[in-house]
Amino acid sequence: MRKSKNIVIAIDGPAASGKSTTARFVARRLGYLHLDTGAMYRAMTLRMLREGIPLGVEGEVARVARQTEIVLKRSDDGNRVFLQGEDVTEAIRMPEVTRHVSTVSSYPAVRAVLVDQQRRLAQEGGVVLEGRDIGTVVLPDADLKIFMVADVRERARRRKKDLLRSGVEVDEQDLAREILERDTRDSSRETSPLRRAEDAIQLDTSDLSVEDQVNFIVARAEEILKNRQ
Repeated sequence: MRKSKNIVIAIDGPAASGKSTTARFVARRLGYLHLDTGAMYRAMTLRMLREGIPLGVEGEVARVARQTEIVLKRSDDGNRVFLQGEDVTEAIRMPEVTRHVSTVSSYPAVRAVLVDQQRRLAQEGGVVLEGRDIGTVVLPDADLKIFMVADVRERARRRKKDLLRSGVEVDEQDLAREILERDTRDSSRETSPLRRAEDAIQLDTSDLSVEDQVNFIVARAEEILKNRQ
């Protein structure tokens, strides 16, 4: 059993359901490490695109994945993502990366490389991991599992807001269509498909503020900690 103050929290859900922002603030409230696993897959995708690796050739993608170094470092505004030593925190959110990350993340060899890193980081607890298969594949024994969902229009609005912060203009309807296509790919892939764990708590964030989402999750984490004392 993990130390009483070092539980593992798994937050899963589809694209733009609010996972990253909420997970970051939950980790901050609890004094935990925040691990954005989606950012790791995005960084891997960015490298493939930059180096012109044919994304349809699994062997080539796997070869480069095994030679790729991805590091997450804490900062005042959340984790910074480093790819081969370069800060790519903003670059991994670009639309081109978003369009191709499902393909890269569907390959078993890529997932094996990154899942191994994620499990090592979570061994001692005290971590909030967010992604699409944390509670089902990466850490099925997580102490608290949350599955976040939201209306597709709200998700498109959030994604547009994030992109505008990076100076990227996009059409909201196009984003909604891309999000639905991403949902289909993530839910139907053979390796680690997006699905809710049987013991996960579903949280619909469509009409909830970030503060409400954080309070909900922190309250349940504190219940677990209290019961362990």
